[in-house]
Amino acid sequence: MPSTLPEGDPAPADGTLPAQALATLAERPFGVYLHVPFCSVRCGYCDFNTYTLTELGADGASVDTFADAAVRELRFAGGVVGDAGPVETVFVGGGTPTMLAADDLVRMLDGVREVFGLAPGAEVTTEANPDSVTPEGLQRLADGGFTRVSVGMQSAVPHVLRVLERTHRPENVSRAVEAARAAGLQTSVDLIYGTPGESLEDWRLSLESAIALEPDHVSAYALVVEEGTKLAAQVRRGQVPAPEDDDEAAKYELADEVLAGAGYGWYEVSNWARSSDARCRHNEGYWADGNWWGVGPGAHSHVGGVRWWNVKHPNAYAGRLAAGVSPAAGREALTAEQRYDERVLLGVRLVEGLPLAELRDEGRQAVAGLIADGLLEGTAAVRASAAVLTRQGRLLADTVVRRLLGLR
Repeated sequence: MPSTLPEGDPAPADGTLPAQALATLAERPFGVYLHVPFCSVRCGYCDFNTYTLTELGADGASVDTFADAAVRELRFAGGVVGDAGPVETVFVGGGTPTMLAADDLVRMLDGVREVFGLAPGAEVTTEANPDSVTPEGLQRLADGGFTRVSVGMQSAVPHVLRVLERTHRPENVSRAVEAARAAGLQTSVDLIYGTPGESLEDWRLSLESAIALEPDHVSAYALVVEEGTKLAAQVRRGQVPAPEDDDEAAKYELADEVLAGAGYGWYEVSNWARSSDARCRHNEGYWADGNWWGVGPGAHSHVGGVRWWNVKHPNAYAGRLAAGVSPAAGREALTAEQRYDERVLLGVRLVEGLPLAELRDEGRQAVAGLIADGLLEGTAAVRASAAVLTRQGRLLADTVVRRLLGLR
């Protein structure tokens, strides 16, 4: 969730949504995202809406009171969308959600239950820093209804972690994963590749170290140098080299080979799972044009083609809720053209591919050329039903999307 908010129309103080947007709630699963904006330090590459505790005052934004504000927004959400539940997926992200006490994370989940209800078999995930979890805390999360923990590993190589300004100790990743598994939680680890100074062998070591933990799920993202970050300034001054496309492509290919060899199948360009049951259903909701309410400072929401985003600063966020008004800073109603573009952009990234029936004429006409170029799978069964990326196509997914949209 980038820290820069988009431009948009003013959001109504009471949060009211158009009737045609609310009419879609029964058509697809409904999810809740909870953004916890606290971090012990801000990593140099991070562009998310996060704050260290020294940056915040005490006006409703503290770690100790954040759960109260989040539950207040959940109750506000219930007044806007009514009977949208039961909720199929909950994802607590950040920031570092596990800077909050486990009891507070469970209290926020209880707020989801109170307002919307949880569907049987609901997926409930929290992100976690490996240095900020304990076996006791993880057991409390499991007892409180969490089903899944995503551990921010990023790398197994100390000098790579230093460049990223990650402060955790590599050995604590294994402790966190083992403790989560012992509590009965599914586990995922997040990796980043393309860090300045990271060799191909460094990356292989990180992959092999992640696999040795036997997580249920692995995410691997290319490092992006975001404007306004400390890393961007370092690159601009020539202190560290910028990531190179060829290097990141080689590392992606290595990731896919190593993970596939260990039994992890890709299901989205940057995500691999040991089985279909281990896929992140919450993220699949985003990729499938689902509905969700985003709780927290800077959090984004989407219902029926209407997208809105909350004010960024935790103090302003808490203040609006205390006054009984929407924390939304702005919103937009997506046009049919925008929704089609997003459907192509996101749908083609999935292993099932984008059904050809959903493509317009220019998209269907582009498929044969993309197959000939080795960017889409060309077997007869796949060719007749969906546009499915090859490994090379995954590396050039933006190019594939442009051609399916009739752009050059």
